[in-house]
Amino acid sequence: MNPRDRKYDLVLYGASGFTGRQTIDYCKKKAPAGLRWAIAGRNRVKLDSVNTAAVDVITADSQDTQALNTLAASTRVVASTAGPFSLYGSQLVDACVRHRTHYCDITGETPWIRGLIDRHHDQAAAQGTRIVPTCGFDSIPSDFGAWLTARHIREELHLECESMSAYFKLGGGINGGTLASFYHLIESGQIATVRDPYLLNPDRSAPTQAQRERNADPTGVRYNADLQRWVTSFVMGSINTRVVRRTQALLGTQFDYQEYSSFKKSSSARVAATAGRMFESMLGSRLGRRMLKPLLPSPGDGPTEKVMDSGFFEATFIARTQSGVTVRGVMHGQGDPGNRITVKCLCESAFVLALTDDPAHRPPSGAGGVLTPVTALGENLVTRLAATGITFQIVQN
Repeated sequence: MNPRDRKYDLVLYGASGFTGRQTIDYCKKKAPAGLRWAIAGRNRVKLDSVNTAAVDVITADSQDTQALNTLAASTRVVASTAGPFSLYGSQLVDACVRHRTHYCDITGETPWIRGLIDRHHDQAAAQGTRIVPTCGFDSIPSDFGAWLTARHIREELHLECESMSAYFKLGGGINGGTLASFYHLIESGQIATVRDPYLLNPDRSAPTQAQRERNADPTGVRYNADLQRWVTSFVMGSINTRVVRRTQALLGTQFDYQEYSSFKKSSSARVAATAGRMFESMLGSRLGRRMLKPLLPSPGDGPTEKVMDSGFFEATFIARTQSGVTVRGVMHGQGDPGNRITVKCLCESAFVLALTDDPAHRPPSGAGGVLTPVTALGENLVTRLAATGITFQIVQN
């Protein structure tokens, strides 16, 4: 069936989960006029109970190949919030590729994404199907902030970016689905793979050994004179940096890229760094996980509405050229990054994919493959996100 002739433009998969319920509410309020959408998951009773938009419901277990084929064949786009994705996402993506259905999700499971690249990139590229993981807070702000800053340097200054670092400030909570993905990465033995700084590059290699060493994940605490703040490693940096590096490789450009959390006081940075190490150490042991899990949200649970509404993020991108020119870009948004921002990013990404036939929403270059948000969605997503309050600007040359 021609994708244009399918019953739905968009299906939200995993819609009964904590993040999935938020995507229903978002689409109910913000879906483009005339968009034909439905919700899907494995449990019909739960789906019916959250179907506040009164849209069609599709039942498809993540391991039911026939049901997933039927789902993928019925829609032009699938947007999934059903993680851990290495447990519940592989057969869904397989079905999307078979039926030339665009796909996006909110995973940060980079080893799983590497597997998608190896299995599906060539076929999806040949048929023009866009498979786009990491369409949540991981990693849309990082991917677009880095791309827009580097583009300003190239197009406005007629120079090339040599290095860039992103510095994050944020407030919000965490949901049980995100934690479940972390647990699975560790329990499945994939955490060592995560540490490869070029894991998602097309051939998994760095341009040079020196560049690989420069782009290893940062450690410790230091003072940043540009920001006049103290910085340490960003908890999501080991995901976002891999996505940014894949984008640059697919675009045929390269620059060093790192991410940090930033703080006013050295004591705050040191507390954050120590807490991060302790949390990772506890997650790394079976006893530690057994102690932590009862204290943290379970799948299906997450922050209160108040916490999600009052959250925020701000990412400052400081880039340098070989000639020493410095450019600063800032991206920010209101709302809890792991929930409100993630839902905006995912749904708006899905809308861009669903509107592909509109001349104003054509893909950057007719692209297909296992792509990054920038290479799949380009300027179209920048415009849509700005309308939601997620904005970017160059603040200093």
